[in-house]
Amino acid sequence: MGTRKKVQAFVRVKPTDDFAHEIIKYGDDNKSIDIHLKKDTRRGVVNNQQTDWSFKLDGVLHDASQDLVYETVARDAVSQALDGYNGTIMCYGQTGAGKTYTMTGATENYKHRGILPRALQQVFRMIEERPTHAITVRVSYLEIYNENLFDLLSTLPYVGPSVTPMTIVESPQGVFIKGLSVHLTSQEEDAFSLLFEGETNRIIASHTMNKNSSRSHCIFTIYMEAHSRTLSDEKYITSKINLVDLAGSERLGKTGSEGRVLKEATYINKSLSFLEQAIIALGDQKRDHIPFRQCKLTHALKDSLGGNCNMVLVTNIYGEAAQLEETLSSLRFASRMKLVTTEPAINEKYDAERMVKNLEKELALLKQELAIHDSLSNRTLVNYDPMDEIQIAEINSQVRRYLEGTLDEIDIINLRQIQEVFNQFRVVLSQQEQEVESALRRKYTLIDKNDFAAISAVQKAGLMDAEGHLVGEPDGQSFGLGVAPFSIKPGKKPKSKKTLKEQFSTSARKEGASSPVSGKDLEVVSVSKTQLIPSSKDGDIKDMLSRDRETSSIEPLPSDSPKEELRPPRPSTPPSKPVAFEEFKNERGSEINRIFKENKSILNERRRRASEITQRINAIKQEIDVTKEALNFQKSLREKQGEYENKGLMIIDEEEFLLILKLKDLKKQYRNEYQDLRDLRAEIQYCQRLVDECRHRLLMEFDIWYNESFVIPEDIQAALKIGSSIRPGMVPVNRIVSLGEDDQDRFSQLQQTVLPEGPDSISFYNAKVKTEQKHNYMKTMVGFQQSHRK
Repeated sequence: MGTRKKVQAFVRVKPTDDFAHEIIKYGDDNKSIDIHLKKDTRRGVVNNQQTDWSFKLDGVLHDASQDLVYETVARDAVSQALDGYNGTIMCYGQTGAGKTYTMTGATENYKHRGILPRALQQVFRMIEERPTHAITVRVSYLEIYNENLFDLLSTLPYVGPSVTPMTIVESPQGVFIKGLSVHLTSQEEDAFSLLFEGETNRIIASHTMNKNSSRSHCIFTIYMEAHSRTLSDEKYITSKINLVDLAGSERLGKTGSEGRVLKEATYINKSLSFLEQAIIALGDQKRDHIPFRQCKLTHALKDSLGGNCNMVLVTNIYGEAAQLEETLSSLRFASRMKLVTTEPAINEKYDAERMVKNLEKELALLKQELAIHDSLSNRTLVNYDPMDEIQIAEINSQVRRYLEGTLDEIDIINLRQIQEVFNQFRVVLSQQEQEVESALRRKYTLIDKNDFAAISAVQKAGLMDAEGHLVGEPDGQSFGLGVAPFSIKPGKKPKSKKTLKEQFSTSARKEGASSPVSGKDLEVVSVSKTQLIPSSKDGDIKDMLSRDRETSSIEPLPSDSPKEELRPPRPSTPPSKPVAFEEFKNERGSEINRIFKENKSILNERRRRASEITQRINAIKQEIDVTKEALNFQKSLREKQGEYENKGLMIIDEEEFLLILKLKDLKKQYRNEYQDLRDLRAEIQYCQRLVDECRHRLLMEFDIWYNESFVIPEDIQAALKIGSSIRPGMVPVNRIVSLGEDDQDRFSQLQQTVLPEGPDSISFYNAKVKTEQKHNYMKTMVGFQQSHRK
């Protein structure tokens, strides 16, 4: 497609009983609309009023079904999206003309679904027909209300409300909404669930022109990414489909909007006016600047109005004479949209992983070509592959001989060998350092200067003075470290029976565990990094220090893993179910039993309150009856004694006036108490359902526990444990107790078999039912929490 093409513009006429046949005429090709208006004779002889209009479009949809609308308007754009072309489908028109019905349709009926759900269905159907491609689908739902951006899918539990407001960001890849959640959908039902979730969060209002008028612009975007499963090409294609449901333009004189609805209408008309200005600028080939940033709507659709996408406009109009002015305005907008040209192009990107694999293949081919050139030029066989262990060992041997002086030079063949030579120099140097350190450790005991317990133990043993110097006679060696004192030399009897090991462990416990380190000890420690202590012939001091350090530093850690509970032996005969049920409620079913008791206590408390309110209502009713009788008596008495009037006003005595005030207060109390009773009855009904569900769950869990504990053989239970060789499904069903199907499962299966629209509507209805169940549950919980706070 790389050529430029015009934007497609269609008109859909809303069905009406009062269609203006004399004014609106359709062309024979069903692609034009002619409007003829009679001249107003009241304007006189000279009348320059325009009476004829003609609009050329791509199609006129009059009395068209939802199927025909989708086949005509959207099917080609959606199918080309899977080939990498972006698409935009927009519904425009006055309020109440049927834009939302065209785009979304009636979600209660599968046959009346609109362009959006049909596009989702077509996308997943085409994905199934392309097994050679791995295609991922993501969706987002944006709402523009009073020039503010809102995420219609932010109510999902894993999204949550955003702290920072959403903003429109432009990048070389296009325009995107920062902060807008994008959701991965792998199934058709998941996509429908997201659609219905967003529809429930849209803002609507009612006025004289439309009972459910959309008060915001909504953009549902489908993102697709397709990778080839068969080709090794690193290229892959991406595309997106923008399905735009614009809010309807309004004439405030006809809608009669006030307050908040008036403010919304002002923002809607303003944004639609800016949209029309942007369309006029796009249709003018001489215009360089397009005013996209005048409002959030045109800014968000900057890369979707024209550009490199397939764009389709559906203009919804009324066919009534009273709406002729708005109809002409909508048709003018459609004519201007047809002047806009687009240049659809495939969106290609590169996969980094596949690019690396292709480069590796190319590298292998280049190595083969180098080998061919080496052989043709009579060069020695050069290996360009990474070196193996034998070659690395040979280079290591050459490096050692070079350091020892037995080898004058090392032969260099290629770059890899140079790198490996330097690497082996590093290896040899590290090995020599380790050999020196191990030689010192064999002769001396190394003590870290930060090990205060070891230093204190050495000082108490008499091997080091308070200033950090080793005691004993100099041994005349170049180290100048000193030898062990005479008291611990072999052949001499020690003064104390307490061994050095005991001294070290005792001092380590005292110094390391209870007492802080003194400043003097810190000075001793800072003398050197480590202190060297010469080992005795039998190596007792070294062994004792090392063993005591290991025993002092390594302590048994408490185990966090719970021990396996020893199950009591199974009785030969199963206990009776009443006895086992009491045991189950105290053990495995304790949590469910606790929840059941709490719910039951709440239910009883609500019933008690309802009984009290009922008693108060009856008492108030009796008091109202008594007050009415007393008031009637006072009225009859006043009539017998004669009525008095003053300036047309009836004069009554104080007693009758007090009875009237009392009756008014009693009726107010009666209404308040009755309203509380109604709310409380709703809570009782909800609590009763929770109690029944808990009771059912408790009994169901008890049946499972009873069968596992006393019915299923122990050998099968052992085989079914995690990690065993037996997988689910290998054990006969009649040997294991299962929950079976509940009523909801059977209803779902029955629904799938007898749906009138066939199996294609299963995902649509399942998503609708799940969304309604979720929102009904949330409403019930919110109402229950509010009533609980009262």
